[in-house]
Amino acid sequence: MSSATLENGERIHLVDGKGRHYALTLKAGDVYQLSGHKITHDDLIGRPDGSIVTLSGGKPMLALRPTFGDYVLKMPRGAQVLYPKDLALIPMWADVYPGARVFEAGTGSGALTMALLRAVGLRGLVVTYEAREDFARTASQNIERYMGAVPNLRAFRNNAYEGIQLLEDGVPFDRLVLDLPEPWQVVPHAARVLRSGGIYLSFVPTVPQVQQTVAALQGAAVFAMIETFETLLRTWSVQGRSVRPDHRMVAHSGFITVARKVEPGFWSHGRVVPAGPEPVGQGEEDGKDSPE
Repeated sequence: MSSATLENGERIHLVDGKGRHYALTLKAGDVYQLSGHKITHDDLIGRPDGSIVTLSGGKPMLALRPTFGDYVLKMPRGAQVLYPKDLALIPMWADVYPGARVFEAGTGSGALTMALLRAVGLRGLVVTYEAREDFARTASQNIERYMGAVPNLRAFRNNAYEGIQLLEDGVPFDRLVLDLPEPWQVVPHAARVLRSGGIYLSFVPTVPQVQQTVAALQGAAVFAMIETFETLLRTWSVQGRSVRPDHRMVAHSGFITVARKVEPGFWSHGRVVPAGPEPVGQGEEDGKDSPE
């Protein structure tokens, strides 16, 4: 959105003095109500992004275009959406770059799909599978509401567990990103449709899911550099000289597992196959960078 003012038809957030967000879609002639306070949409349309607006009864609020993270937390959902902390890391660890061809499953509520679309840019492509029609419908509405028409998104009502089809041009995918309960079922398909050097990433909430996923990646024999991690986000309260961590934090949400598709034979169960003594002083020694 390039306009500096709020426009009819767009999704905005009203934010109160405690930082609570209230989402609405602007429509000329409508009235927004919040706990007995009212404001007409016409009073919001045309106002600068970030304006202070006053509801009936003198209640002041900020009128803002939501950031992507704000939008995700307030958008309608079918499936549980990923937290912004994970949406921020996944495109980085999957190394999703402008122009990349990315396969995703499942679409869910569309949050991860949008993160991937933002990363690949207009020159890239995202292909997404969702097995459930209700999830696919919600995701489509969420994506269109926030991003408008997206010509480089190909959405299919398919089950990734049953297989992944390359597009008509037969070109393999550069990246494969999964938010599914059983990603290990997709690993054999990933090994087939990822290009050599491509990256696999999956997100799961529990340790048993991680164990099965890593075992499948190791068993496929074409995945190396397998890593699993989680991220914990803790905000801080800074009030003058009083600085302390907030009492609540976004702790465990899930595990991210990444792997690289490589030529078989170099990696054995996550470890390099020894090929003789490692030379000393050639870039790294004992895991530490050599001094310049």
